[in-house]
Amino acid sequence: MSINTQSDIAANLQIGPTDQGMVRIYVEGDGVDLPLDFDPDEAEEIAEELLAAAEAARSQSGGGAPQGKPTKKPRR
Repeated sequence: MSINTQSDIAANLQIGPTDQGMVRIYVEGDGVDLPLDFDPDEAEEIAEELLAAAEAARSQSGGGAPQGKPTKKPRR
């Protein structure tokens, strides 16, 4: 499966700090229970990659939120 392959698999995603000073990305789905821990610097790098990917996707689709006005989504 590649990054461009669509899937019907559903999963929950949670992101937050741990009591050990790490940032956890937690993925839970049917048969999947995957905690991924990163130090704060790694987490910031991941955040930058997510923002860059969102910007690239926005420019490819020609839509999305206007520059400088990020869309806010509710936190879980």
